[in-house]
Parts: sequence; C-alpha cells; structure tokens
Amino acid sequence: MLGRFHEISIDTADILASVEFYERLGFIQAATTDTWPHPYGVLTDGRLFLGLHQRRSPSPAVTFVRAGIAEHVADFESLGIRLTVCRTGADIFNEIGFRDPFGQSIAVLEARTYSPASRQSSELSQCGYFDELSMPTTDFETAKAFWEPLGFVATDESDVPYVHLPLTSDYLNIAFHRPRTLDRPMLVFSDPDMPARIARLRESGVEFSDELPRGLNTSENGLLESPEGTPLLLLRSET
Repeated sequence: MLGRFHEISIDTADILASVEFYERLGFIQAATTDTWPHPYGVLTDGRLFLGLHQRRSPSPAVTFVRAGIAEHVADFESLGIRLTVCRTGADIFNEIGFRDPFGQSIAVLEARTYSPASRQSSELSQCGYFDELSMPTTDFETAKAFWEPLGFVATDESDVPYVHLPLTSDYLNIAFHRPRTLDRPMLVFSDPDMPARIARLRESGVEFSDELPRGLNTSENGLLESPEGTPLLLLRSET
C-alpha cells in the first residue's frame, strides 16, 4: 500500500549541526538528488535512513516511495484516509501526505530523493542496532487498526522494557508507546553491550538527556537528543 520505506523525514533549522551530530554517532551521508529546492541531507547507518530537511514541515514524517503514486490516491481514500498533501501531475514531483489518528505524519513520494548508500545494514553505528521508530499513542488498538491495512503487522503487546506495541514490515519496524513513557516519537536502538556503547559515547563528549523514560536503568540505557530535537533511545537488550 505504502510502497518501500524511504526515510524518516525530519525538519531541522540547522542542517549542518544535525549532520555533524549523526556523523559523530557513526552515520554516513548518502548522495542526494536535486528534487528538493531546500537544503537536504540523508544520514544512514545502513538500516535507518534519516532525511534532514531545512524547511518547515510536519516532523518527523514516515516517508515511503511508490512509483505511480498519483494512480493510487483512491486506494488511500477508500480506507477513509484524508490526504493533507496531494501534489500530483505530469510536470511536478508527485507526493501525497496524511496523518494517522494521533497526528503522526506519513508521506509517499513517486521516486527516491537520494542514491543507495554503500553502507551495509550489518555495519552498526555507535548507537547499536536500529530497532524501530516508536510513537506515542493513547490507544494501541486504534493505532493497530490504522497501520495494519497499510502493510504493517502487529505482534504481541509487551511491557519490556516499557509498555509498547510493536509492528513489523519488510523495511521498517514501528512501535507505539504510552505518552507517559515519552511524549514524542523516538528512534530506538539496542545492543547487549549498550552500557559499554554509552560509556564510549560519554567519553567522546556526547551529552545524554536526563529525560530517560521512567523505569529504565540509567546505568544500562540512555537517551540522546539531536540538535533538531529527535530523541534517540539506547536500550540494553538481552540478545
């Protein structure tokens, strides 16, 4: 329905500061096209792709690519989805956008806006393995009912390390957590040796937030915040 995962699109007021932050964490840049008129960069760890946009736009947006998207607008409308963006035509770059019931932005583009990166998905950044984009919601069942017709499959709700509902897909995993856990979408990474990763990051001068979700052990887990305000949750995993 959505096509293939393209990027998590993030609005940043200072693209250079954001690029330097993610590069410090071990992400690399992918070569971008001239699709967008504003400053734009893509950072990746081989699995996660972050599109940094120096413009005012809904952020973060979960962005996909589906060729011929203009021909499939009716498919989305048949699901009761109201488009907030619908730019289609023969002489323009086609894109649509909409929101889930809790305000999370979703975009579908007609084509890629960056070239494939040489980085392999097995080459982890200093944050560890990228697990999912986790978004706050007050109603897991409503979130599940919205996202499953779009191609995601919900697994069992879990209370470890906090209450959340994971959903999987071929190219991107997402999850939903309670707003009291964190009231913003967050990028979640994991590693059995996360305490050592956190220690190395601290030694290199990376500052951690004190907004760690309650119940998490501060000696084993950490929360980073990028210059544009994106939370990165680093979790110690069992395997």
